[in-house]
Amino acid sequence: MAANTSGLEEELSCAVCCEIFKDPVTLHCNHSFCKACLDQCWKEKGTRECPVCRRRASIEDPAVDFRLRNIVECFLKDHSEKPPAPPGMLCILHEEKLKLFCVDDNEAVCLVCQTSKKHKNHNLCPVEEAAQDYKVWK
Repeated sequence: MAANTSGLEEELSCAVCCEIFKDPVTLHCNHSFCKACLDQCWKEKGTRECPVCRRRASIEDPAVDFRLRNIVECFLKDHSEKPPAPPGMLCILHEEKLKLFCVDDNEAVCLVCQTSKKHKNHNLCPVEEAAQDYKVWK
């Protein structure tokens, strides 16, 4: 059952921020994103294309996908009793999950730390990837 949960969680996660959707929108290519994440991507790139497949979006301001939002809300409600992350798995500064590994500083960081001055222009990778690399070296 745990494998199904993580698969479902992955399906309900934004490809941009890697978090569970907040106000999800779905493009004509059927890729979905948080509305704020998609807006930010389009603003930064200056073009309206899908961040995953790069297909040009035909709609300027996609509407929130209410069906997907309802599914996300049901999922979050069903999993709200999930135990909190164990100590050491959250950033002590931002109380966010440690999802990235700063290669330059040799430490796990959260998504907020990634944009901080301390880690600006540092080499970062997903924690899982760094763990795999560590296993190879050991």
